[in-house]
Amino acid sequence: MMLSRCAILCLLVIPPVFGADPALTIYNQNFAVIRETIPLTLKAGTSSVNFSGATAHVEPDSVMLRDPSGKNVLRVLEQNYRNDPISQDLLLKLNEGKTIDFLVSAMDGSRRLVRGRIVRSGYVPHWEAMQRFGAQYQASQSAMVSGGAGQPLIEVDGKLQFSRPGQPLFPSLEGDTILQPTLTWMLYSPQAAKFDAELSYVSGGMSWNADYNVIAPEVGDTLELVGWVTLENQCGRPFEHARIKLMAGEVNKIQPGGYERLQSFANISKGAVMPGPVTEKEFEDYHLYSLPEATTLLDRETKQVEFFRGAGIQSRRYYVYDGLRLTTNYSGYQDFRNIYEIGSLSNPHVRTMREFANSKANHLGVPLPKGRVRFYRRDQDGQMEFTGENEIDHTPKDEMVRVYIGNAFDLTGEHRRTHFEYDQSRAFVDEAYEVKVRNHKNEAATVRVVEHLFRWSTWKITQESMQHRQLDSSTIEYEVTLQPNEEKIVTYTAHYSW
Repeated sequence: MMLSRCAILCLLVIPPVFGADPALTIYNQNFAVIRETIPLTLKAGTSSVNFSGATAHVEPDSVMLRDPSGKNVLRVLEQNYRNDPISQDLLLKLNEGKTIDFLVSAMDGSRRLVRGRIVRSGYVPHWEAMQRFGAQYQASQSAMVSGGAGQPLIEVDGKLQFSRPGQPLFPSLEGDTILQPTLTWMLYSPQAAKFDAELSYVSGGMSWNADYNVIAPEVGDTLELVGWVTLENQCGRPFEHARIKLMAGEVNKIQPGGYERLQSFANISKGAVMPGPVTEKEFEDYHLYSLPEATTLLDRETKQVEFFRGAGIQSRRYYVYDGLRLTTNYSGYQDFRNIYEIGSLSNPHVRTMREFANSKANHLGVPLPKGRVRFYRRDQDGQMEFTGENEIDHTPKDEMVRVYIGNAFDLTGEHRRTHFEYDQSRAFVDEAYEVKVRNHKNEAATVRVVEHLFRWSTWKITQESMQHRQLDSSTIEYEVTLQPNEEKIVTYTAHYSW
């Protein structure tokens, strides 16, 4: 009997020996598909098999177990998933109502045992409730903890206290206690078989994203660009010598509390040159990036891999002055035609922008996944100085990359309304603006003055000091070139009718 119980405990504790490297396909929406090989030895009829190598964030209903060769018929009659591995809080829960020893350490280094009865453990299961109820559970848990349900309640010498008197000393583990998240299967096989089965499942707690470092020289705007893939593992188990792929595309994934479209990037050119260690291929309606070598991804580890490097990228730095500043006093539906105050405020800041073509002729020509872009410029002493950062959206090849990186110190703007006339009976508004831009730099600068025609959908410019360019149905732009220490004024009048 003792040998049998020992064998059962060993079966629960020791993870299976994998027959091949695990394979991970990671999505950048905090989940992954995990595939690994496990050896199975089955008798004819039903067999019970335990697998204690699953993650703490496995989706149990996504588990698939099969013989990849197709030679053995394998039916899963029943599957059970337990994710209550041993912890001090869980052992307190299992011993509620019992009296155990607590080891108390004094300041002088001496120790003594204190007997205490566990009235309440304070144990609050977390992951499964979070997976099912999300933010609702998190809010209820906060209320529960603040109300005391998350605190242990121990009786010592007939008195209650909301803390452990010392380090708890627990009795031996019982036979059904697990040390790791465990999948238990009842499998049916028509004959005895021994083979390597493929196990695959969806797990939360894993993600990836792209980051870019862009370097400009001391003088000029020819850039170097280095792209990184950042992998993060928070799933509760390590993966040693794993083959890793990154899925790119628009994937639908049901989230707790409803449906959510998970967006990544797609439309990647199959012929694009991807320097560096990461390769790309089409897969279904998506694309897969593959790391060429197996790598170890530990639990709670963040790992970075270079996936793109480019040089000789021609770029342009330019400036945008968007002088209109709207207040937040207007909410809901408002008839902006007759509210005089709107448009009277001025924004003084001129934005610094950087743009470059994502084309093969410009030494790029590959889709750039959404991510953070950091800009640096080399100083005369050789050091690289940080000059700004922002995020780009998924950018296909042959599109322009435009990034706002900060406000120019020596460029300022002034936006002033000079005329406003509203006539309800004749159904029109006339509005005029004067826009000043000033250059305090020691070099010439070109500023794009952006104006918004927000009063009504039907409008025309009846007077202007220079020719505008229409950007969309309600936005125009003036391009102003300023010499050092020069100020220029743009004026225009807009006529709205309905």
